[in-house]
Amino acid sequence: MASLEEKLDKIRSPNLQSQQQTVVVLKAVEETLQEQNTTPTPTGYFAALLALLNQSVGEDKGNKELIPSLVYLLDVVTPYAPQPLLRAKFTQILGLLAPVLLLAGADAPLLRPSIGCLESLLIAQDSAAWKLPTTEISPRRAVAGLLHLALDPRPKVRKRAQDALRKVLKNPPPSPSLDHPASDLCAETAMSSLSDLATKAAISKKQSKASAGEHDPALIHALQLVKMVASASGGWPTKNLEALCELLLSITKGGSEHMTMAVFDIFEMIFEGMADEVASAKLPRLLEIIAEMRPAAQDTQLLPPWIAILSRGYDVSAQIEPEDTFQKLSELFAMISEFMDSSSHNIRVSASECLISFLANCIPDQVIFEPSIYDEKTLEKIVKLAESLISVRYQAAWMETFNVLGAMFDALRWRADPIMNNVVRTIGEIRGSDSFVGKKQADEVIGRAIRSMGPEAVLSVLPLNLVKPVSGQAGRAWMLPVLRDYTSNTNLQHFRSELVPLSEAMFQRVLQHGDAPKTMGIKIYETIVNQTWSILPGYCDLPLDLTVAFDQSFAEMLANILYKQVDLRLYVCKALRSLVESNQALVAIEDGDALLLQSRLSKADAQKNLTYLSGFAGNLLAVLFNVYSQTLPQSRGPILQTINAYLSITSEEELVVTFDRVSTMLAEAINESSNTQGKPKSQNSQDKAPSTSQTLMDLVITMSAYLPRQSFGALFNIASLIIVRHDEPQLQKKAYKLIPRLGDSEIGKRALQEQHGELQKLLLSSSDKVSQPARRERLAAMAALIPFIPDDSLHFIPSVLSEVVICCKENNEKARTIAYELLVTMGQRLEAAKGTPIDNSKVPHMPDTSASVSASIEEFFTMISAGLAGSTPHMISASITALTRVLYEFRESVNSEVLNDLVQTLDLFLTSNNREIVKSVLGFIKVCVISLPTEMILPKLQSMVPNLMVWSHEHKGHFKAKVKHILERMIRRFGFDPVNNACPEADKRLLTNIRKTKERSKRKRDAAKAQGAEDGQSTKRRGRFESEYDEALYSSEDSDASDPEDDAPSASRKSKKGGDAFIMEDEDEPLDLLGRNALASISSTKPGKLRKAGKTKMKTDVDGKLRIGEDGDGADDDAMVVDTPAGEEGGGVGAYVAALKGKDAGQRGRGGRLKFSNKRGQTDDEDEEMDVSEKEVSSIRSHVNRGRGGGRGGGRGGPGFGGRGGRGGRGDRSGRGGIAAGRRGLGEDKRRGPGGEGKVWKPKSPGRR
Repeated sequence: MASLEEKLDKIRSPNLQSQQQTVVVLKAVEETLQEQNTTPTPTGYFAALLALLNQSVGEDKGNKELIPSLVYLLDVVTPYAPQPLLRAKFTQILGLLAPVLLLAGADAPLLRPSIGCLESLLIAQDSAAWKLPTTEISPRRAVAGLLHLALDPRPKVRKRAQDALRKVLKNPPPSPSLDHPASDLCAETAMSSLSDLATKAAISKKQSKASAGEHDPALIHALQLVKMVASASGGWPTKNLEALCELLLSITKGGSEHMTMAVFDIFEMIFEGMADEVASAKLPRLLEIIAEMRPAAQDTQLLPPWIAILSRGYDVSAQIEPEDTFQKLSELFAMISEFMDSSSHNIRVSASECLISFLANCIPDQVIFEPSIYDEKTLEKIVKLAESLISVRYQAAWMETFNVLGAMFDALRWRADPIMNNVVRTIGEIRGSDSFVGKKQADEVIGRAIRSMGPEAVLSVLPLNLVKPVSGQAGRAWMLPVLRDYTSNTNLQHFRSELVPLSEAMFQRVLQHGDAPKTMGIKIYETIVNQTWSILPGYCDLPLDLTVAFDQSFAEMLANILYKQVDLRLYVCKALRSLVESNQALVAIEDGDALLLQSRLSKADAQKNLTYLSGFAGNLLAVLFNVYSQTLPQSRGPILQTINAYLSITSEEELVVTFDRVSTMLAEAINESSNTQGKPKSQNSQDKAPSTSQTLMDLVITMSAYLPRQSFGALFNIASLIIVRHDEPQLQKKAYKLIPRLGDSEIGKRALQEQHGELQKLLLSSSDKVSQPARRERLAAMAALIPFIPDDSLHFIPSVLSEVVICCKENNEKARTIAYELLVTMGQRLEAAKGTPIDNSKVPHMPDTSASVSASIEEFFTMISAGLAGSTPHMISASITALTRVLYEFRESVNSEVLNDLVQTLDLFLTSNNREIVKSVLGFIKVCVISLPTEMILPKLQSMVPNLMVWSHEHKGHFKAKVKHILERMIRRFGFDPVNNACPEADKRLLTNIRKTKERSKRKRDAAKAQGAEDGQSTKRRGRFESEYDEALYSSEDSDASDPEDDAPSASRKSKKGGDAFIMEDEDEPLDLLGRNALASISSTKPGKLRKAGKTKMKTDVDGKLRIGEDGDGADDDAMVVDTPAGEEGGGVGAYVAALKGKDAGQRGRGGRLKFSNKRGQTDDEDEEMDVSEKEVSSIRSHVNRGRGGGRGGGRGGPGFGGRGGRGGRGDRSGRGGIAAGRRGLGEDKRRGPGGEGKVWKPKSPGRR
């Protein structure tokens, strides 16, 4: 809470004109206190303000305008005044505030501080004051006034009054009573107001539908008041509970969703208030009252909320008195179950959800773990009731019943066997009916039964009937997927005794079929075999009988399947891994009691299982190693995960023996590959297994995290031998992976700390032998080693820094990402070792006499900046990119002088003529503009902006767009004027364009908001970048003021790019997409609508014969225009004129060659042009003129009009008819009609002459 002086300081420097009067009053009070030599304490302020208020209220209207300011200041000061003073002055203050509170037209700015003063006064009163009646000037009378204001139609006044009442009720005076002395008054008043408003609302609803909702706002306000009293007074006073429940339930009968939700909130608040031990004594009585108010069975409006309230009440009851609530569960279940046969769907859903809530919350764990005889009888009663719900009487509610039964299986867990066997049998029979439509819901119930009772209990009731089917019973192969999805924490022996024989029988039938073509039956048998083994991972998830069922014979069978059955490897590997990981998860959990109730296994049992499995680990690892070497790369993942799981439980001695064996084989494989080095090597592919050395190296990497310390010497020897083999990049990659792998285990971390010197030498000596594919893994190895470098070996960082900087320009995106992360890690390491000397004499390529420097982040910037003096543009560009990343990460911890020098230096690089360098500098400038302090960048705009503008005219490499984005960021952050003043006069057009674009976008947004059509611009922006640095560097939106219109043009282009395709169909028949000519009817431009033939313009004589070739009435009539609509250019001559003068006409370019634009409207981003020689154009033009003698119609070519002609130019260029009669459209096949003069001579290209 802020101090009084802080609050008064805010008043003394107001931002609002309306507070000026308050400032004047406060200064006057302070001056008065100074004149009287009184210390400005809360008591002094309080006495002065009270005297001024008394004077202003007593006078005429002259000083009435001071009252709001005085009351406001009194509200600020009163909480800090001594409570004895407030108790002594209560009558005087209430007498002054009462006229204000009771005034009908009082303004809200005056009422709110008055309520605040009353709040502080009431909190300060003692028990004796609260005993005074309402008829006197007492605290209870003030509470009555607040209750009146708590129903005020003005939201701010109403909220302030309710908040004041809440604080008063939550701060009772010291007394033996638990409730506040005013809680009864508040409850009665709230109840009375609510009852009156509810009665008025009911009467108005009956009288007229038009005024039905007239009292709804006031009723909502009264409900809010009741909710506030319930939350502040620990529930509700006991003597008023029954009346309140009856009143609230009657309100829900109105059917208004808002009212119902408000009533729910009130009951929720009452139940929450009773959840503590002190108020819990009221809960049984409240539940009895609610139960007695049971509505009629078919009351669709009142019954659902009543059921929901009852459900919530017993949820709270189960938390307070779990045993007593469980004893009532059978009665509650019977009462709610009766509503499941209701004809109303809402009632059935409410009843089912209530039953699910009972099962989930009202059955204690102790009943499941150690049930008494009485508990078992109660459970049997509940199951009997649930079993009756599957009868024909409740058939309409079967879908809801299935949900209840599923919840019952989950609640009873293994106690469901055998009391729920009849339920399983009934649902299985219903599921087996072909006419039943709820198979999915039934499968879920059976699945939950399998998870709770175990597959053995369910299959004893619903056998599969696949191997030896019983007559009259259908097979239940549909249960295999259900078993796969829901089996866990059961007996593994059941799989061996039931499902393994099933798999063997089905597989035998497949073998008996031989090599003959597979029939449908054989494929079904294969599917059953596959589905059977897919269940094994579920059986291996925390099995109850692991030490009994998983013996040598079963392990041998699994090994045999791994070798021979490739399709089943995934399931077997998953099962073997689950055996280990599920027990490890149980051992690792700290609170094992909760899991013990679910799994029936203790931590000790899980540890015994792991110890038992470790005896099989050696043999299983040998099998898995062999299978891994025989498997293709794309299928090795599950096998490697299984190897990793069993390595974690293998004993140390066995692990060392296995590692030595694998190391020896790896050495032999490497020697063998060295001897065959001269032979040509085939590239690895997905269908070819990798070399032996690569496979063994994978196993070594996997084993490395679990090896003891004595094996690390051999491990590092392996790495040192392979890392220098640049002729085998894949093997080199795997060798580099060893270091990050060691960082994943505690023993490995200690090894990296102890062997850091040898590893540093190894990495430095192999820098010139790194193959390109291994670059990323080498960087990852450095990143894993950096945190373990001691302070006396910090020279390793500058030794490898140049390599890391160069990798910032790698083509491989992952390599670049790791390089960025490694730069940050190096900077953090140097920052952590601040002040530690770095011995530069140990850095390669530096003289032995080099002086040591102190480690710091500034020194790190200096190291990277050395690359700016590089001999190649690539090195300079990489250094700038590295500086950009490091600057963004450490911008807040670097010395400002270093930053100033860095920005000034890189600003000069903008004047470089090398695009690669400038591209990196643009990224650096963008990060500076976004992240560095404003006062640092503003002075540099005078040089930065002109240098940027030089590249705003460069279109290659998107330089112009990049510069524009940077300028937009500058304008957003620094304002338009500073950027405009720094810009050269010749380039200010670009800034003007940016400003106008922003203004236009803002107008559009404002217009859209005005029309209520804002399309989600305020929603949370989706993250498109993996890190903040990527967003700062590559995004076009500012982090704190994103402009949605920035991306609109690019989004538009992006949506249009990719070429829309249009189909040009015939009027008579649809396009055959499988035909040979289909491609010719696909266009990238939208074809125009085919024009319908208009009235003929041809003249006829008296006999109706056509008159051709004669002049008409006007010179503009064209006798040959047959089907051209009025107002458009004709086919033949019009098309020719359009070809010469239209928008697609050729234009003469440089060298006298004509250029024809191939622009495709708004679809493509760029124009495509083709060059046509003038000879070709003149040749085409002469032959077009020659062909005009016949076939000019361009229509379907009736007799005498040049045959069928062509439909050329059916798009929107020249309408029907094309350039000349018979010319076919672009991309269409030739169409030959009857012989005539409609043919168009096709000139040969110059290359064919």
